[in-house]
Amino acid sequence: MRDEEMVIEGRNVIIEAFRSGKTIDRLFILDGCQDGPVRTILREAKKTDCIINFVKKERLDQLSVTGRHQGVIAYIAAYKYGKVEDMLQNAKEKNEPPFLILLDGIEDPYNLGSIIRTADQAGAHGIIIPKRHAAGLTPAVAKASAGAINYMPVAKVTNLVKVIEDLKKQGMWFVCGDMSGETMYNLDLTGSIGVVIGSEGGGISRLIKEKCDLIASIPMSGNTGSLNASVAMGILSYEIVRQRLRRKIQQKLRR
Repeated sequence: MRDEEMVIEGRNVIIEAFRSGKTIDRLFILDGCQDGPVRTILREAKKTDCIINFVKKERLDQLSVTGRHQGVIAYIAAYKYGKVEDMLQNAKEKNEPPFLILLDGIEDPYNLGSIIRTADQAGAHGIIIPKRHAAGLTPAVAKASAGAINYMPVAKVTNLVKVIEDLKKQGMWFVCGDMSGETMYNLDLTGSIGVVIGSEGGGISRLIKEKCDLIASIPMSGNTGSLNASVAMGILSYEIVRQRLRRKIQQKLRR
């Protein structure tokens, strides 16, 4: 594998990579496998200059990074990190208030992949992660995102606190998820907003929490102390989606 390449595995991930226009250089498919998803992959591959190799299961197992290749592995140009300013421009072009996800210390690649997938579905304009003590865009993240990594920009920054300060100057508000906060249903989460999610173990760092305008808690009645970070992010994000939809309806009724 060349330095500028990475491995992606799994049928849906590879199909979405083709459909999003990613450059796939080489494709390895289990010899004799011709089911529907594999035929779709082959059809997409033949539209490009991708080199197709039919190999034995032993070879796929050897190439696999995640151990869950589903009979298909591809070598793809490495995922590039996005830029925060491009996320804001994307929101402007869509005539939408910016909606960003900031992750503080999410080191589990499967959590990051799940967050990317949910952020894409919730209509977020981008995800911001720190350079240190955080999962990056790895093959495991790509697989866990179920292809959403091809559509959701992820920016890697040196200092999350400074990014928050800079975005505040541009009119954004920030809400962090924490059990000590106000119930999320009692907060106004419309407008230009950034959602800050911390790790399951350490939560959100003190400096970042101090920079947030709102602290939101998710109502829980179970016996465990917290939610998985990706689940918490999804619940809080969809409360934002709900409030935005309600605001749109109210504005239409006033006209």
